[in-house]
Amino acid sequence: MIPFNKINSKLSAINIDNIDTDQIIGSDHLKITNKNGLGKHLFADWRYSEDGSKNETFVLNDSNLKDSQVIVAGDNFGCGSSREHAPWALLDYGIKVVISSSMADIFSNNSVKNGLLTIQISSDENQYLLSRNTFDIEVDLNEQTINCDSKVIHFSIEPFSKYCLTNGIDQLDFLMQYTKEIEAFEVQL
Repeated sequence: MIPFNKINSKLSAINIDNIDTDQIIGSDHLKITNKNGLGKHLFADWRYSEDGSKNETFVLNDSNLKDSQVIVAGDNFGCGSSREHAPWALLDYGIKVVISSSMADIFSNNSVKNGLLTIQISSDENQYLLSRNTFDIEVDLNEQTINCDSKVIHFSIEPFSKYCLTNGIDQLDFLMQYTKEIEAFEVQL
Protein backbone atom coordinates (compact mmCIF):
# COMPACT_ATOMS: atom_id res chain seq x y z
CA MET A 1 0.00 0.00 0.00
CA ILE A 2 1.05 3.57 -0.60
CA PRO A 3 1.13 5.91 2.43
CA PHE A 4 -1.75 8.37 2.40
CA ASN A 5 -1.43 11.84 3.88
CA LYS A 6 -2.94 14.46 1.60
CA ILE A 7 -4.71 14.35 -1.76
CA ASN A 8 -5.28 17.37 -4.02
CA SER A 9 -7.64 16.52 -6.84
CA LYS A 10 -10.68 17.47 -8.83
CA LEU A 11 -13.92 16.31 -7.24
CA SER A 12 -16.09 13.83 -9.13
CA ALA A 13 -19.69 13.93 -7.93
CA ILE A 14 -21.98 10.95 -8.47
CA ASN A 15 -25.30 12.15 -7.11
CA ILE A 16 -26.89 8.71 -6.85
CA ASP A 17 -28.06 7.04 -3.63
CA ASN A 18 -27.63 3.34 -2.85
CA ILE A 19 -24.70 2.66 -5.19
CA ASP A 20 -24.09 -1.01 -4.54
CA THR A 21 -21.04 -3.14 -5.17
CA ASP A 22 -22.66 -4.63 -8.33
CA GLN A 23 -22.80 -1.13 -9.80
CA ILE A 24 -19.22 -0.40 -8.73
CA ILE A 25 -18.01 -3.56 -10.51
CA GLY A 26 -20.20 -6.18 -12.12
CA SER A 27 -20.34 -9.77 -10.92
CA ASP A 28 -18.83 -11.02 -14.19
CA HIS A 29 -15.44 -9.75 -12.93
CA LEU A 30 -15.47 -11.51 -9.55
CA LYS A 31 -13.43 -14.51 -10.70
CA ILE A 32 -10.43 -12.23 -11.12
CA THR A 33 -7.94 -12.48 -8.25
CA ASN A 34 -5.48 -9.93 -9.63
CA LYS A 35 -6.31 -6.32 -8.74
CA ASN A 36 -4.60 -4.91 -11.84
CA GLY A 37 -6.92 -3.97 -14.66
CA LEU A 38 -10.15 -3.85 -12.66
CA GLY A 39 -10.34 -0.07 -13.04
CA LYS A 40 -11.46 -0.37 -16.65
CA HIS A 41 -14.60 -2.13 -15.37
CA LEU A 42 -15.42 0.47 -12.69
CA PHE A 43 -19.05 1.62 -13.08
CA ALA A 44 -19.00 -0.08 -16.50
CA ASP A 45 -22.78 -0.09 -16.90
CA TRP A 46 -22.79 3.69 -16.42
CA ARG A 47 -19.52 4.57 -18.16
CA TYR A 48 -20.24 2.66 -21.36
CA SER A 49 -23.22 2.33 -23.70
CA GLU A 50 -24.43 -1.07 -24.87
CA ASP A 51 -22.26 -0.81 -27.98
CA GLY A 52 -19.14 -0.26 -25.81
CA SER A 53 -18.79 3.45 -26.56
CA LYS A 54 -18.27 5.92 -23.73
CA ASN A 55 -21.37 7.41 -22.15
CA GLU A 56 -20.31 11.06 -22.34
CA THR A 57 -22.87 12.10 -19.72
CA PHE A 58 -21.28 10.01 -16.93
CA VAL A 59 -19.03 12.06 -14.67
CA LEU A 60 -15.97 9.81 -14.87
CA ASN A 61 -15.97 10.20 -18.66
CA ASP A 62 -15.59 13.98 -18.35
CA SER A 63 -12.13 14.78 -19.76
CA ASN A 64 -11.68 17.43 -17.04
CA LEU A 65 -11.96 14.68 -14.41
CA LYS A 66 -9.84 11.94 -15.96
CA ASP A 67 -7.28 12.22 -13.15
CA SER A 68 -9.78 12.74 -10.35
CA GLN A 69 -8.86 10.82 -7.20
CA VAL A 70 -11.89 11.79 -5.08
CA ILE A 71 -15.50 10.70 -5.52
CA VAL A 72 -18.42 12.10 -3.55
CA ALA A 73 -21.55 9.98 -3.87
CA GLY A 74 -25.11 9.91 -2.64
CA ASP A 75 -26.26 8.18 0.53
CA ASN A 76 -25.53 4.50 1.30
CA PHE A 77 -22.47 3.98 -0.90
CA GLY A 78 -21.04 0.46 -1.21
CA CYS A 79 -24.15 -1.41 -0.09
CA GLY A 80 -24.73 -4.93 -1.35
CA SER A 81 -22.33 -7.85 -1.28
CA SER A 82 -19.04 -7.85 0.57
CA ARG A 83 -16.84 -8.23 -2.51
CA GLU A 84 -13.35 -6.86 -2.16
CA HIS A 85 -13.31 -6.24 -5.92
CA ALA A 86 -15.23 -2.97 -5.43
CA PRO A 87 -12.41 -1.13 -3.61
CA TRP A 88 -9.87 -2.86 -5.89
CA ALA A 89 -11.62 -1.42 -8.96
CA LEU A 90 -11.81 2.07 -7.45
CA LEU A 91 -8.11 2.01 -6.53
CA ASP A 92 -7.04 0.58 -9.89
CA TYR A 93 -8.95 3.37 -11.63
CA GLY A 94 -7.05 5.93 -9.52
CA ILE A 95 -9.64 6.79 -6.86
CA LYS A 96 -8.04 7.30 -3.43
CA VAL A 97 -11.03 8.73 -1.49
CA VAL A 98 -14.77 8.07 -1.48
CA ILE A 99 -17.01 10.48 0.44
CA SER A 100 -20.67 9.92 1.30
CA SER A 101 -23.20 10.65 4.03
CA SER A 102 -23.33 6.91 4.79
CA MET A 103 -21.41 3.88 3.66
CA ALA A 104 -21.78 0.15 4.07
CA ASP A 105 -19.56 -1.09 6.92
CA ILE A 106 -18.21 -4.07 4.99
CA PHE A 107 -17.33 -1.86 2.03
CA SER A 108 -15.56 0.64 4.33
CA ASN A 109 -13.63 -2.13 6.09
CA ASN A 110 -12.55 -3.73 2.80
CA SER A 111 -11.56 -0.30 1.49
CA VAL A 112 -9.30 0.78 4.33
CA LYS A 113 -7.60 -2.65 4.33
CA ASN A 114 -6.66 -2.00 0.70
CA GLY A 115 -5.63 1.66 1.04
CA LEU A 116 -8.85 3.41 -0.02
CA LEU A 117 -10.00 6.13 2.38
CA THR A 118 -13.75 6.23 2.96
CA ILE A 119 -15.18 9.32 4.65
CA GLN A 120 -18.65 9.71 6.11
CA ILE A 121 -19.90 13.27 6.59
CA SER A 122 -23.27 14.81 7.39
CA SER A 123 -26.03 14.89 4.77
CA ASP A 124 -25.78 18.68 4.52
CA GLU A 125 -22.01 18.57 4.02
CA ASN A 126 -22.43 15.79 1.46
CA GLN A 127 -25.04 17.78 -0.46
CA TYR A 128 -22.66 20.74 -0.47
CA LEU A 129 -19.89 18.62 -2.03
CA LEU A 130 -22.28 16.99 -4.51
CA SER A 131 -23.07 20.47 -5.81
CA ARG A 132 -19.34 21.17 -6.36
CA ASN A 133 -18.59 18.67 -9.15
CA THR A 134 -15.25 19.40 -10.88
CA PHE A 135 -14.11 21.75 -8.08
CA ASP A 136 -10.65 21.38 -6.60
CA ILE A 137 -10.65 19.47 -3.35
CA GLU A 138 -8.03 18.70 -0.73
CA VAL A 139 -8.36 15.75 1.63
CA ASP A 140 -5.91 15.90 4.53
CA LEU A 141 -5.86 12.67 6.53
CA ASN A 142 -3.45 13.98 9.16
CA GLU A 143 -5.71 16.95 9.94
CA GLN A 144 -8.89 14.97 9.12
CA THR A 145 -10.22 17.76 6.93
CA ILE A 146 -11.77 18.20 3.52
CA ASN A 147 -11.17 21.60 1.90
CA CYS A 148 -13.35 22.57 -1.04
CA ASP A 149 -14.31 26.01 -2.33
CA SER A 150 -13.09 27.74 0.89
CA LYS A 151 -15.18 25.41 3.07
CA VAL A 152 -13.50 23.14 5.61
CA ILE A 153 -15.27 19.92 6.60
CA HIS A 154 -13.92 17.84 9.48
CA PHE A 155 -14.27 14.08 9.48
CA SER A 156 -13.51 11.30 11.93
CA ILE A 157 -11.63 8.08 11.34
CA GLU A 158 -10.85 5.15 13.58
CA PRO A 159 -7.27 5.65 14.89
CA PHE A 160 -5.92 2.24 13.80
CA SER A 161 -7.26 2.76 10.26
CA LYS A 162 -5.66 6.20 10.16
CA TYR A 163 -2.35 4.72 11.36
CA CYS A 164 -2.43 2.04 8.66
CA LEU A 165 -3.35 4.46 5.86
CA THR A 166 -0.79 7.12 6.80
CA ASN A 167 1.93 4.47 7.03
CA GLY A 168 0.90 2.54 3.92
CA ILE A 169 0.45 -0.75 5.75
CA ASP A 170 -2.34 -3.25 6.17
CA GLN A 171 -3.21 -5.26 9.28
CA LEU A 172 -0.76 -8.04 8.43
CA ASP A 173 2.06 -5.54 7.85
CA PHE A 174 1.26 -4.03 11.25
CA LEU A 175 1.55 -7.42 12.95
CA MET A 176 4.76 -8.26 11.10
CA GLN A 177 6.40 -5.21 12.70
CA TYR A 178 6.23 -7.16 15.96
CA THR A 179 7.66 -10.45 14.72
CA LYS A 180 10.47 -10.49 17.30
CA GLU A 181 8.07 -9.75 20.16
CA ILE A 182 5.65 -12.42 18.96
CA GLU A 183 8.44 -15.01 18.67
CA ALA A 184 9.71 -14.10 22.17
CA PHE A 185 6.21 -14.54 23.56
CA GLU A 186 5.79 -17.92 21.83
CA VAL A 187 9.01 -19.17 23.43
CA GLN A 188 7.48 -18.46 26.85
CA LEU A 189 4.54 -20.75 26.15
